[in-house]
Amino acid sequence: MAIHHQSITFGASLWSLPVRGSHLVGMNTHELGLEPLMGVEELAEYLGVPVQTIYDWRVAGTAPRAFKCGKRLKFAVSDVRSWLETRHEADR
Repeated sequence: MAIHHQSITFGASLWSLPVRGSHLVGMNTHELGLEPLMGVEELAEYLGVPVQTIYDWRVAGTAPRAFKCGKRLKFAVSDVRSWLETRHEADR
């Protein structure tokens, strides 16, 4: 399999990185100023609910807001955190 290279300039230095899916492995999204995203399956697993529940909540308008990436939904960790906070029970 051929590996194509793309030059990316960061400040004064020039790095040549391979362009293929594996270049994302180990990428530190925080260094790039990007927030971690999770898919529907990951969100469902985190919340302990079936995947269908996430889709049902979206239809009802009660799910955390999401990004559409092609046909996939991605949820920002901060949006999930905010959404959960609105569902926190009041002190008794």
